[in-house]
Amino acid sequence: MGLSDTPGGERIHIGFFGRRNAGKSSIVNAVTGQELSVVSDIKGTTTDPVYKSMELLPMGPVVIIDTPGFDDEGALGELRVKKTREILNRADCAVLVVDSVLGKTKADEEMLTLFKEKQLPYLIAYNKWDLLDEKEYKTEEQTADEKSVFVSAETNYHIKELKERIAGLVKEKENGCRLVGDFLKPLDLVVLVVPIDKAAPKGRLILPQQQAIRDILEAGAVSVVVRDTELLAALKKLGRDPDLVITDSQAFSEVAAVVPGRVLLTSFSVLMARYKGFLDAAASGVKAVNQLQDGDRILISEGCTHHRQCNDIGTVKIPAWIKKYTGKNVIIETSSGRSFPEDLSGYRLVIHCGGCMLNEREVRYRMQCAGDAGVPFTNYGMVIAQMKGILERSVEIFRKVQ
Repeated sequence: MGLSDTPGGERIHIGFFGRRNAGKSSIVNAVTGQELSVVSDIKGTTTDPVYKSMELLPMGPVVIIDTPGFDDEGALGELRVKKTREILNRADCAVLVVDSVLGKTKADEEMLTLFKEKQLPYLIAYNKWDLLDEKEYKTEEQTADEKSVFVSAETNYHIKELKERIAGLVKEKENGCRLVGDFLKPLDLVVLVVPIDKAAPKGRLILPQQQAIRDILEAGAVSVVVRDTELLAALKKLGRDPDLVITDSQAFSEVAAVVPGRVLLTSFSVLMARYKGFLDAAASGVKAVNQLQDGDRILISEGCTHHRQCNDIGTVKIPAWIKKYTGKNVIIETSSGRSFPEDLSGYRLVIHCGGCMLNEREVRYRMQCAGDAGVPFTNYGMVIAQMKGILERSVEIFRKVQ
């Protein structure tokens, strides 16, 4: 990701769905103005979801997702259909591409039912409009509703209108909050504690740290970035208490011991829980840590895929801290990236990362999966704060703005 790129988790995700050979890929290419997807008269040319991050006017930064045909056949086809259904959990809006010559089929109606069940804003793009005769053309347009757009990828008929209609589906961020800026006043002083260890990426800051700095600047406040090893000396040199200290959750104990109790203290991960819309669930779910028993299964899930270091936070540190804190022989399982178990009923607790690489809709979907299974759901920052005995202090900042 370049310095000027919008992170994938902050982009609007637009999914294009349809039966094989309905012209999904042709519509995607027409809407984006690029040869994004391979186009062929052979059914099933798109075998896996195709993701493309781009700027698409009038929407701005988006992720376009071209999906396999959801009427695919055979064992491999079933896997493709499964992947197509998974896209529904991360798409912010959907476009169902229907072959105008054939009209809506049972498979199309089933997909529309899924859109409604998922409460997913959608449009129906009737493609191949240029192939209809004049009588069919007029009849169909007279029966159109606000969900329908009649288009032709071949002639670009109404493609501009389709883009504008898609833009109308997109809403502002659901919970409407910023990462940290809405807690700040101009010239407030914020200290960011960023440990640089073996797990830290070479030559850059991780995404939540970058986002926090940007949000602080937009609030007109002042950010000071320091390693945990220099924090005490930096606080003395400042000559005044900072208004807020934000730390990497892994350094919670060390930072809490240095930062005076009168100063607000939280972590990037705890802030992410609010930003991604699951703060209340995370604060409630973390209580399950104190109720764990021998043999309980815990899922630790990360939204990104990165090279595991020898002291990785999700697979090494948190499991070790949990076993030490609880004294129980719990079973730890992990998932990463777009992989997330559909059935969570066998788990006693789900601990998720901050979700910076996932859009809000997908994080909420994962939270809902846990809720449907009756499984508590929390995140890294919350569970670390709980185990380090500073949970109440880490969420005090949220009471400040209530």
